[in-house]
Amino acid sequence: MFDYLIVGAGFAGSVLAERLATRSNKKILIIDKRNHIGGNAYDHYNEEGVMVHKYGPHIFHTNSKEVFEYLSNFTDWRPYEHWVLASVDGQHVPIPINLDTINKLYGTNMTSFEVDAFFESQAEEVPVIRTSEDVVVSKVGRELYEKFFRNYTRKQWGLDPSELDKSVTSRVPTRTNRDRRYFTDTYQAMPLHGYTKMFEKMLDHPNIKIMLNTDYHDIINVIPFKEMIFTGPVDEYFDFKFGKLPYRSLEFKHETLNKEWHLEAPVVNYPNEHLYTRITEFKALTGQQHPKTSIVYEFPRAEGDPYYPIPKPENAELYNKYKKLADETPNVHFVGRLATYKYYNMDQVVAQALTVYKKLTEKEKEEKGTAKPAKPAITGSATLMEKLLPRDPDKKKA
Repeated sequence: MFDYLIVGAGFAGSVLAERLATRSNKKILIIDKRNHIGGNAYDHYNEEGVMVHKYGPHIFHTNSKEVFEYLSNFTDWRPYEHWVLASVDGQHVPIPINLDTINKLYGTNMTSFEVDAFFESQAEEVPVIRTSEDVVVSKVGRELYEKFFRNYTRKQWGLDPSELDKSVTSRVPTRTNRDRRYFTDTYQAMPLHGYTKMFEKMLDHPNIKIMLNTDYHDIINVIPFKEMIFTGPVDEYFDFKFGKLPYRSLEFKHETLNKEWHLEAPVVNYPNEHLYTRITEFKALTGQQHPKTSIVYEFPRAEGDPYYPIPKPENAELYNKYKKLADETPNVHFVGRLATYKYYNMDQVVAQALTVYKKLTEKEKEEKGTAKPAKPAITGSATLMEKLLPRDPDKKKA
């Protein structure tokens, strides 16, 4: 008898397996359909000996000290600040848009004050920010929107930005300085020996048993367990009762080249030309020294493994139907991007899993009658996810 069956060996499942095994002495069976642990963060050495991320680049960044210190139990880190170039008008320029982007694009020599005024002169007045198009044109105007955002979004999502929730392009800032960093989080680093090694250490405990190449449907009535943690697609769990939740997928084309370096930057985006959205060069991320280099092209797809929940109001409404079922399902806990139909970064999934673990332990204490009296306000780790979620720029402070 296992205390927990955990479906999915990505961040959500692995963090909960580790906490429940090491801190609560629970017996865990963690399973995955794939032939490896680590979920989409899985990395490995290819046939040429270059470390690659099988499912596209995974760049770790967080503002949460708790999340960073937790993962530091399982890996040393390589400091790394991510930066990206975009291929626009025959040039490679920084993205997010910054001072250097504008000066290079237009052949100008503006200062930070001048480029700020330039953005203001280009921006369109949008009374209510609802869509991804609204976000961009209200900040930098129509021309830069067309050059950098519209076609990239169309390729990535299969939808025009005017059809997508504002959250999609709100993730990308616009800067008036020369800061080329893609992220500005407090902690930015890559696992020194890769994500897979980190997951291996996380799951290395006698209380944890791992089964790969395993669909939970095949064992759910065979292997006894008390509770389930489900990190797969929530609509799949309920046999698509209300219909399928829409996702965008990706196809990856990996290549190893017989030269030391290929790109000018770790990632180059292609908003307008080519069917792919970006190319990544892995050695720039990992710091590996190798005479050859490995790159990956990303092609967005409508069908395939679910990667990105599509942020549209009707999809949120459909998810809420599944959420109601999930909340009413006893002894099953839905955690992670697919199970909660949210586009979480890696650190947000870790934060969610840590928060769920604390709730599980509190629940167990209550059932045993050993819980401390509830505090009048939620504090500390209970608000960890709130701290990591993107803020709504239109939401006024109370």
